Amino acid sequence: MAAPQPESNVQLIQSLSRGLAVIRAFDADRPRQTLAQVAEVTGLPRATTRRFLHTLVAEGYALTDGSEFWLTPHVLGLGYSYLSSLGLPAIAQPHLQSASRLLDESCSAAVLDDGDVVYVARAAANRIMRENITIGTRFPAYAAALGRVLLAGLPQEQLEQYLTTSDFPPLTPKTVTDPEKLREILADVAEQGWCIVDQELEAGLRSVACPVLDERGNVVAAVNVSTQVAAYTYEEIVEKLLPSLQATARAISHDVRTAALN
Repeated sequence: MAAPQPESNVQLIQSLSRGLAVIRAFDADRPRQTLAQVAEVTGLPRATTRRFLHTLVAEGYALTDGSEFWLTPHVLGLGYSYLSSLGLPAIAQPHLQSASRLLDESCSAAVLDDGDVVYVARAAANRIMRENITIGTRFPAYAAALGRVLLAGLPQEQLEQYLTTSDFPPLTPKTVTDPEKLREILADVAEQGWCIVDQELEAGLRSVACPVLDERGNVVAAVNVSTQVAAYTYEEIVEKLLPSLQATARAISHDVRTAALN
């Protein structure tokens, strides 16, 4: 009598396993690939690869020009599910609360989803008037400090796709709406590792944001401090708020990496 298969093998859904393999075939070294290239990387038959690729396109997770395929930022939604399973909000919350108490300003954590930042954790400052931001609040990424940090951390192919296919309507008179200018700004953000947005999302509001990194150094979330224009100048944000926010981002990154390895 044949020995029974381990339960993990019996319960393996082969189509899901293959679909994940197709997604993993794309990386920084292979951002755009033909059907034949994906089949070679995954070891799947071309007909099977074709079905998975066109399914990803139909669901919005990939695009094609008829010859090559590439992933879209919609794939980041899968990453958000992963972070949720690791408890990113629970990981971030105590660090945000500590930073908020220290700085007496509101601190938040967010992830990128379909061109928006989505708030997943928040510690509000003790104010008579509080910003109308809660868990799940969404803002356009291009006009928010959190969003620019997250966009700057995208693989180049995904960032170019975002910049060339998205609309950037002005939210205030200061909002940067030119894709070329945004590209320059995001390059600077990627290089310096933080971002300040001055009244581009909302008049009278300034915000500084830093990235949260996973065990591979990828940007998986961002944290910010938001404040009123009357409270801090740009230079004072850099001097007084940024160092504490950077320390907070490093602490959350450490805990995210630890959770991923456990």
